[in-house]
Amino acid sequence: MNDRHMVLGMLAYATGQHAASWLQSTAPADATTNIEYWRSVAALAEEGMLDLFFLADSPGARTEKLNDFSRFPYMMNMFEPISLLSALAGTTKHIGLGATGSTSFYEPYNLARLFASLDHLSHGRAGWNVVTTASDYAARNFGLDKLPPHGQRYARAREFFDVVMRLWDTWEDDAFLADKANCRMFDPAKFHITDYHGEHFKLYGGLNIRRTPQGRPVIIQAGSSEEGKSFAAEAAEVVFSSDPTFEEAKQFYADVKGRMARFNRDTSQLKVLPGLSVMVGSSKAEAEDKYRELQSLIHPDVGRMRLGMDLEADLTGLPVDEPIPEHVIPQKANLHQAYFRQITAMIREQKLTLRQIYSSYDRGKVTLCGTPEQIVDHMEEWVDGGAADGFMLAFHVIPNDTTDFVRKVVPELQRRGRFRKQYTGTTLREHLGLERPANRYAR
Repeated sequence: MNDRHMVLGMLAYATGQHAASWLQSTAPADATTNIEYWRSVAALAEEGMLDLFFLADSPGARTEKLNDFSRFPYMMNMFEPISLLSALAGTTKHIGLGATGSTSFYEPYNLARLFASLDHLSHGRAGWNVVTTASDYAARNFGLDKLPPHGQRYARAREFFDVVMRLWDTWEDDAFLADKANCRMFDPAKFHITDYHGEHFKLYGGLNIRRTPQGRPVIIQAGSSEEGKSFAAEAAEVVFSSDPTFEEAKQFYADVKGRMARFNRDTSQLKVLPGLSVMVGSSKAEAEDKYRELQSLIHPDVGRMRLGMDLEADLTGLPVDEPIPEHVIPQKANLHQAYFRQITAMIREQKLTLRQIYSSYDRGKVTLCGTPEQIVDHMEEWVDGGAADGFMLAFHVIPNDTTDFVRKVVPELQRRGRFRKQYTGTTLREHLGLERPANRYAR
């Protein structure tokens, strides 16, 4: 990887991440479960030579506020991500394929096997986003009334991660011999049993698939809590950050990378990617008009509901042109710490009305309106200023905004020498400039 090249990932929702994307998208009506459509979107991302095509996930449909979700069908109709990425592995050749996998609702063995299979199917392009899941809707699908407290979820996640990493080292790289002359398929000395007894998991066994092309899938993480930042410094290789301003992003970047030395890790082995949405126009004014038009399509019911999810408060019926009352705000967050802090700052410090907040709040992502040149100026400022190694692109409307970025912004990045003109590696690790990890048992 060229040191001047940015890392660029795409957060792929069927019609886009914006609450009103489905009202503007040129995608087919059945986009969410149309495999031909998904193949076209992945091909578009690969045309732009992006590093990573990423799928977020939540294992559970929403069972409340169905009137609101009928206007914003978030997580209500979607493929299971490993199944979809496995299908896309056969129609893409270069782009990384990443997905969320919950430590709260999988078992370590199942998850290790799924992602190892994806890494083989894609010839080394898999990435696992380690999450604890922040949804009581999901919790109720797995026998819980609500999610355990934040600290408990992280304790389980740490143990879960440890088990998965051990399982991925079940086989040494050269364990499989296929020696017909001596009737020996594998070397028994290079098979290693995981014998684990922890607070949350007990396991004795081994993964029944050979070590993956990357050694193990790339580890992705998105938490901004103290536990999350410590885990990122210790084990993550890509971090999705959610700081909306340059100074906040720079502080987060320095904080996380500054913790890596205690784990004997080089800072080049962790890529920090703030969320970024772009609206491209022939002028800044044109791009801003496009964004305002999209924002105007957010139904008030959806605005209240989306804010309420991340504020962990019921905003139903509150007047949209008045501030959110203080008594409605919880004392602390149990789900998304960073999003909660961002919303409460908009209420208390910026004194915004409910409508003003839901019209500008975008879960930590920055929406950048401008010409291709202005957008690249901003991206260079963040990367060169020590706030990012690249960006996680959350396109508001897919495929519309993706096409604009790939065919207008990417050429400008390439002209300035900030992005590749062709893929030079075959694995996601090679795209990102990450080392291939050694097997812990190999001499």
